Amino acid sequence: MHHHALINALKASQNWINQFNHGNLDYCVASYTEEAQLEVIPMGRFEGREAIREFWQGIMQSGAADLCYRKTWLKLIDDNNVQLGSEWSMNIGHGIITLEQWQRQADGHWKLTHDAFEILEQY
Repeated sequence: MHHHALINALKASQNWINQFNHGNLDYCVASYTEEAQLEVIPMGRFEGREAIREFWQGIMQSGAADLCYRKTWLKLIDDNNVQLGSEWSMNIGHGIITLEQWQRQADGHWKLTHDAFEILEQY
């Protein structure tokens, strides 16, 4: 059963990346739980889905695209919780994801409860 959790969390993350690259703000924001937290170094901390929406809307409006993950790792917490980290890059910069905490919801969908990443360089 454990490998299903890892596969499904990875698929959820890959779907998020794909939808981000297509500019689908609503999908990306809906992928967070209502109480989710987003930490972006050096930009700050965003708590709750509405604050997270404002952050991603600004990023998308800036022309961000071509998000790609490399050297991704997964850590199984239990059948309902998986952690992910990765290097990331896009057309406006690159950095490192220190933690995506994916949690299976009661309806079976996987959503982000915590998202933390660092911008190492902006172009």
